[in-house]
Amino acid sequence: MLRITTVVENSPGELKSLLHEHGLSFHIDTGAHSLLFDTGQGDALVPNARHLRIDLSSVTRVVLSHGHYDHTGGLRAFAAQSPQFELVTGPGCLDDKYAEVGAACEFLGNDFDADWLAENGIDHVTLNEPIRELVPGVHALTDFPRVHPDEVINPRFKVLRDGKLVTDDFADEVMLAVDMPEGLIAILGCSHPGVKNMLDAATQRLGKPIHTVIGGTHMVEASPESIALTAAYLREKEISVIGMSHCTGKAAMETLSAMDSGYYHNRTGTALFIN
Repeated sequence: MLRITTVVENSPGELKSLLHEHGLSFHIDTGAHSLLFDTGQGDALVPNARHLRIDLSSVTRVVLSHGHYDHTGGLRAFAAQSPQFELVTGPGCLDDKYAEVGAACEFLGNDFDADWLAENGIDHVTLNEPIRELVPGVHALTDFPRVHPDEVINPRFKVLRDGKLVTDDFADEVMLAVDMPEGLIAILGCSHPGVKNMLDAATQRLGKPIHTVIGGTHMVEASPESIALTAAYLREKEISVIGMSHCTGKAAMETLSAMDSGYYHNRTGTALFIN
């Protein structure tokens, strides 16, 4: 049985003793392997995992969807609980990232760097190919072709590269795809390159349809037209389970929840079981 648990998310679930924060973290238990996808901001990961009876010391790989604080901020706390693990990121995940605020910028990046990883003996693997199987049936994907013109990255997101502040193209974005008999389980962090672009890439590279989509889609900044196009796309692909969260936004969630599908609001403490 596959179990995917939302350890950290913006919204509280029914278990009010769990901490919620603006961020995202999933625990993936395949039965044979234990992985973590994103780590939230930092305060919620360890206590929530303890309450959910998730043994963080059993996690052998941590995958970061991209280098924003609300997805990477819990790595230090996690490393204190599980000193032996492999960190998997896309290229440029350790770059300093910012958001424009008027004439200035605010820091959005990680609270660790390559030196800290080396000092703590953490094996850091950068994905330099479009797809890699991490453990049997669980694939990390990056390098997403931008084919849907309505999926536009907000130019306020910046990254410091070679001493220059440039618009962030989110080349570091990573998603997971779990290969199941029913189809692919797509696990998303923020989907800055566009959720349709990312799902297309997963289908093409693995040769299977998408069965389930969970995670953040960054439609919080999408136009009503783009939200409608994404809803139509998900309907056309006949995706059975849609569990949106984090940066999806109220308007998109309302649109998706009205679809004739297995939609649910993926909140802190939610667990998805697939036999």
